[in-house]
Amino acid sequence: MGLGWRTIPDDMRAFIEAQKLFFVATAPQDGRVNLSPKGLDTLRVLDERTVTYLDLTGSGNETAAHVTENGRMTMMFCAFSGKAMTLRLYGKADLIRPDHPEWPALRAPYPDLPGVRQLFRLHVESVATSCGWSIPVVGEMQERDELVKWAGGQGEDEIEAYRLANNVVSIDGLSTGYVSDDF
Repeated sequence: MGLGWRTIPDDMRAFIEAQKLFFVATAPQDGRVNLSPKGLDTLRVLDERTVTYLDLTGSGNETAAHVTENGRMTMMFCAFSGKAMTLRLYGKADLIRPDHPEWPALRAPYPDLPGVRQLFRLHVESVATSCGWSIPVVGEMQERDELVKWAGGQGEDEIEAYRLANNVVSIDGLSTGYVSDDF
């Protein structure tokens, strides 16, 4: 049923890259666990030990607060069609914002999407699969465009005001490290 590796095997990389939906879980040392669904064209497997995802402006910024505090992250991918499987990547993540020296290189492989806030890089420490036999088969997934439309309809000043009002402190009162950088 379940298998484990220290790095991402090639066939698992292909599975990860084929998913239209993935989940990111983080937690502070003391406080609520955050589990966020992610979609759009926001995930890249850089190599057998490194995955990045582009983070768009959203209603909160819990992942940034938790990664800033302790770096722990789990990513989960489920087969909603084809052979049943669930795959998890465990590791330590770091937060990369536009003022980071690696931003241009890490941002380059992604499409231009409105509302880009930051990206996360997961340094994979272990990979595990489980059967996924209880995960439902879902028809063809289609991307939603509400977030892109909302962010695309905002000016830079409006996006910045939204971030400052909603993305600076986590629901547990932790700093997300976000400050106005005029980016």
